[in-house]
Amino acid sequence: MASIRKRNWTYKGEGKSAWVVDYTDQTGKRRHKTFERKKNADAFLVKARHEVSQGTHTPEHASITVADAAELWIKGKELEGLERSTIAQYRQHVDLHINPIIGDVKLARLTTPGMQAVRDQLLGTRSRAMARAVFRSIHGLLSDAQRRGLVAQNVATGVTIRTDRRNEQPVVIPTKDEIGAMLNAVQGRWRPLVVTAILTGMRASELRGLTWNDVDFDEGVIRVTQRADKWNQIGPPKSKAGRREIPLTPMVEHTLRPWRLQCPGGDLNLVFPNTVGKVERLSTISRRCFGPLQIACGIVRDDGKPKYGLHALRHFYASWLIDQDFSPKRVQTVLGHASITMTFDTYGHLFPSPDDRKKLAAGELALVG
Repeated sequence: MASIRKRNWTYKGEGKSAWVVDYTDQTGKRRHKTFERKKNADAFLVKARHEVSQGTHTPEHASITVADAAELWIKGKELEGLERSTIAQYRQHVDLHINPIIGDVKLARLTTPGMQAVRDQLLGTRSRAMARAVFRSIHGLLSDAQRRGLVAQNVATGVTIRTDRRNEQPVVIPTKDEIGAMLNAVQGRWRPLVVTAILTGMRASELRGLTWNDVDFDEGVIRVTQRADKWNQIGPPKSKAGRREIPLTPMVEHTLRPWRLQCPGGDLNLVFPNTVGKVERLSTISRRCFGPLQIACGIVRDDGKPKYGLHALRHFYASWLIDQDFSPKRVQTVLGHASITMTFDTYGHLFPSPDDRKKLAAGELALVG
């Protein structure tokens, strides 16, 4: 049952009136909402009836704000045990981008057209990459609110920000000559790290978290089972695909065997620790090792600064695997990519392709012959 009635009363000697909508929500609970104008009450009743029939109605007075929902979402992610860096990124999205736009808005007042407007505002004031990341967080927190019963539907569903690949540049990969120069030049405590980074393609976090227990000289593999985050905390790989075995090349093996005798000891049993056996900071590796190494080899930009970041060594390793005729699936597995799509999106242009003109010529002959 639902109805609209006019309510009249007197306040300080002056007559007042309002239109009250009485209705029952999808849970069977009686609700009411007051409007100054009848046409607004009529519009609300039509909308409420439809939402109740669809099971998507949320009374406004029972709703919390987007900012409150965001806090519940982040708290839930913390309880899930997500990495500290991921939580920090979500917090940045909420504090810097979401709350300034819709933080004070109640969930029940959000609409799909409103989400489209938020999307447009993000695209107009942020980079496309940031806008996509923030809008994914909006979608995530609304899905969380829906699961908690705080809102009946996720109005961000169907509103997207597509990836603009038109201006994407291929990854920058060190040349074989540059890699050769670095392998010949690097010495001392940094040599095992650089050699392993070049010839295993491990992520910096995986190198920093690698233990001697995961270097199997007998089987000839390195097993990736953990990583060190930006706060030097040891944890599992970010995805299931991150757990993998990487074949040891002769140079890596011949470098690591003597290094094991010289490596600083510690409770963590790390392969590439700092001088007191703790997790080495990424900034230290870049500042004291990889940057100076490139400068010494003349691998610099026009401004004289190092040409590459440490992740470029992973790109080289991928290109080297492809050059050695590794299949796309094997490249994906060794690199620890979650999907073959990621491998092709990043390195697809490096895989050899057949001579298209010869294939078309042969097909043409079959058509006429």
